[in-house]
Amino acid sequence: MNSNTPTLAVFALISCLIFTFSVSSVASSAPLKVGFYWKTCPSAEAIVRKAVNKAVARNHGLAAGLIRMHFHDCFVRGCDASLLLDSKPGKPAEKDHPANNPSLTGFEVIDEAKAEIEAICPRTVSCSDILAFAARDSTFKVGRINYAVPAGRRDGIVSLFDEATQNLPPPTFNAQQLQANFARKGLSLDEMVTLSGAHSIGVSHCSSFSNRLYSFNATHPQDPSMDKLYASFLKKKCPRPSANGGSSDPTVDLDVVTPKSLDNKYYVGLKSSRGLLTSDQTLMSSRSTASMVTRNARYGSAWAGKFAAAMVHMGSIEVLTGKQGEIRKNCRLVN
Repeated sequence: MNSNTPTLAVFALISCLIFTFSVSSVASSAPLKVGFYWKTCPSAEAIVRKAVNKAVARNHGLAAGLIRMHFHDCFVRGCDASLLLDSKPGKPAEKDHPANNPSLTGFEVIDEAKAEIEAICPRTVSCSDILAFAARDSTFKVGRINYAVPAGRRDGIVSLFDEATQNLPPPTFNAQQLQANFARKGLSLDEMVTLSGAHSIGVSHCSSFSNRLYSFNATHPQDPSMDKLYASFLKKKCPRPSANGGSSDPTVDLDVVTPKSLDNKYYVGLKSSRGLLTSDQTLMSSRSTASMVTRNARYGSAWAGKFAAAMVHMGSIEVLTGKQGEIRKNCRLVN
């Protein structure tokens, strides 16, 4: 079989879905469209892809950062690049919320792509579209999952620190809380479980799960749902918080099996009680999602196709189009 067959199969699987998201995007006045820049800036997507490939070749972790950045942007005010805006004195932005700072990486990749695009197509390509392209290119770089990105988003002009608290799901959420959080954004339960597979790559700070190791509840200091050998491994990486000293907060891979590949091994880990975060392992312990985890663990190609389609759907959340918003000259600043 040709080595490109899985990629082509994934692309074919979602091609029928692209039309749906091209003609109708959530809370927008005009449609997103595949090939939106073919006439106005035909090299835009190639420029983003080049920037992503160069950055990920240098630092593999940036792929996870860019995918997560797209998710965090879309869940707060929709996919409008509000996450990219810098804070102002007395007006902290989403970017500086603890959910994003200092763990979120890849801003410089967006800056580089935007600068090169502005040099040849000024005030044409939005930062929100560049971020959507970068997430897709990161997905392909580390998972060989490809999909077309409907574009035509415009950039927002507001970014509020507190809105990250109100909209981003914390790592302590259970399956029911995650379901409600994703439902508010128009995403289904299956899409929530599917997109959680992005935790096949990237790292987490020990502070995001140390309660599962040392202070789970009054009866069990250690979360009894966590594999004991895995817990012992994590304790070596993450000493008790009081013993870390100062502000030290080490990181560990979200997926210990294939930490550099976006694949379905994340779900295999959940079946073995090796989910790192509460919000990971709850997908296996909850009756409403356990069967989805099992299917994704068994059928990797099917999960990859669903992941591509879910990324397209997520990228349509509350987008600004037409004359809404603006096209920023600098992704960090409003015009």
